[in-house]
Amino acid sequence: MTGPAAGLVVFDLDGTLVDSATDLAAAVSALTEELGGRRLTRSEVIGMVGEGAAVLVRRALTAAGVDPATPGATHRFLALYDARLLDTTCLYPGMRAVLDALDPLAALAVLTNKPAAPAERMLAALGVREYFIEVVGGDGPWPRKPDPAGLVALRGHARGGPMVMVGDSPVDAETAARAGAVFVLAHYG
Repeated sequence: MTGPAAGLVVFDLDGTLVDSATDLAAAVSALTEELGGRRLTRSEVIGMVGEGAAVLVRRALTAAGVDPATPGATHRFLALYDARLLDTTCLYPGMRAVLDALDPLAALAVLTNKPAAPAERMLAALGVREYFIEVVGGDGPWPRKPDPAGLVALRGHARGGPMVMVGDSPVDAETAARAGAVFVLAHYG
């Protein structure tokens, strides 16, 4: 499915389109325990998410009492997370209906700090990849959010219509503001 002539709605992924907190928390705790630290709670991990894997790993290791500069920690986290990427991750209730309603009205895209390959894999496995004209990951050609470059690069898909960013965090709100886009808060994320 693709959007119409004008307007663009750009979604954040984790905490906005999908509830991935349990899988993220499991991967983080597997890493911290593997490195001799304590297991972190789901709510602790949720508070650390939003600025990419390297930042998440530094925050988690610090909270777990492990050296945040541990060599290879981010790479190991990504491997642990990849192994459980879709164990419990699911679309938020009603999200497919939202996408169905928006699809004929505007072009849809995803802008996430998650690397593009797992983001694409997640969207495909959840059966919603076809809604999005583009998926921009945090490892792409533009800096991660809150830098607005990725969102600005998507502006052409709006074809002169309004551009809206839907997200669940201050990082998403800042990204939208810096790109001159309308921001919609997904308070459930």
